[in-house]
Amino acid sequence: MDFKKVLTNWYSVNKRELPWRNTKNPYYIWLSEIIMQQTQIKQGLPYYEAFVTNYPTVFELANAQEQDVLKLWQGLGYYSRARNLHASAKYVAEVLNGVFPSTFTEIIKLKGVGDYTASAIASICFDEPAAVVDGNVYRVLSRYFGIDTPINSTQGIKEFKILATTLIDTEHPGDYNQALMEFGATQCKPKNPYCIVCPLKDSCVALQKGQVDKLPVKLKTTKVSKKHFNFLVLLSSDQTTLFEQRTTNGIWRNLYQFPLIETASELSSEHFKAHPKIKSYFKDLQFEYSLYNTKALIHKLSHQHLHTKFWIVEIDKLPKKGIPISELKTYPTSILISNFIEEFNFTY
Repeated sequence: MDFKKVLTNWYSVNKRELPWRNTKNPYYIWLSEIIMQQTQIKQGLPYYEAFVTNYPTVFELANAQEQDVLKLWQGLGYYSRARNLHASAKYVAEVLNGVFPSTFTEIIKLKGVGDYTASAIASICFDEPAAVVDGNVYRVLSRYFGIDTPINSTQGIKEFKILATTLIDTEHPGDYNQALMEFGATQCKPKNPYCIVCPLKDSCVALQKGQVDKLPVKLKTTKVSKKHFNFLVLLSSDQTTLFEQRTTNGIWRNLYQFPLIETASELSSEHFKAHPKIKSYFKDLQFEYSLYNTKALIHKLSHQHLHTKFWIVEIDKLPKKGIPISELKTYPTSILISNFIEEFNFTY
C-alpha cells in the first residue's frame, strides 16, 4: 500500500476548511501554528481570526504593546507562546525588514519556534521537505507501523523523526504534512478511532495486533506539585482595588492578578487575619473580610495544581494606589482571574 498516496487522497476529500489552508503567507501559517499548539481547532480558531483582524501583518503585531497581545491571547493558556510570538514579530519586522525566513534552518531560530513549527512553515510555505512530528503524527506512525518506543523518550523522538523524514512526499511536502496531521486529528483519534472505515486498516500493524488503544506509548515523567494560593480582592470605599502585574518568571509573567499570598497549607477563615503575611500586608489598617469560595478552587496546570481561595476584603483606604474596579476587564489576566472577575458581582 502506498502510504503517502492513500493519505493525500484521503486529505483531498476529508480535510476541514480552515482559513490558514487558503494561503501560503508564512505570517498567517506561523500565527496558526503557534496558536494551535496544545489547542483544539474549535478553541483556537476565534483567536486566530482575532489576531489576523487586529494584526493583519507582522508589522502591526510588532508595533503592538505586549499587554495588548496578552489581552488578546487571554484564555488560551501557555502565555509564553504569546510573549514569544510578539518577540519574534519584532525580530522579523525590525531586523529582517518584514521578510519572513524561508528555510527550516532560519525559521527555527525564531523565539518560540521548535522543530515541528519550523517544519510546518518550511514545508507549507516554501515546499521544503521538512517532516513534521506532532502528537497526531506520533499516533498515526506508532499505530500504523506498530512502534512501541515511548514518544517522549530521547530514542523515540529521534526514531519517529527519522521515520517521518523517510516517508515525506518530496514533491508536495506541505500537502503531505497537513494530510498526516489531519488524519491523526480526525481519523486516527486518541480514543475510539474510526478503524472500520480507515483507508489504512488493511496494513495497520496496531489494528492487526489489537494494540490500537495501547499506542503510542508515553512515559510518565511529570511530577505534579500542589500549591495554595490566596488572592486578596480588596474593595475600597471609593470603588478601587489592587491589581498587580506578575513580574516573576513563569507562565503568568506580565499578566495581572489580585495581590497573592501563597501559604504552605490551606488557609482557614479563622486564621486569615492572624496570619503573619496578612498582618504584614495590612499593618494597622482596619478591614472586614469574607471568603468567596469556602472550598478551594483547584486550577490544574501541566506541572502543578493550584488550590485557590479568593478573599474579599472591604477596606476604607487601600494600602497603596489602586485602579478603578470598572477597569479590571481591560487588563490581561490568567483564565483563573478572568473567570473570577466574570463571576463576582462587582459594583461598578
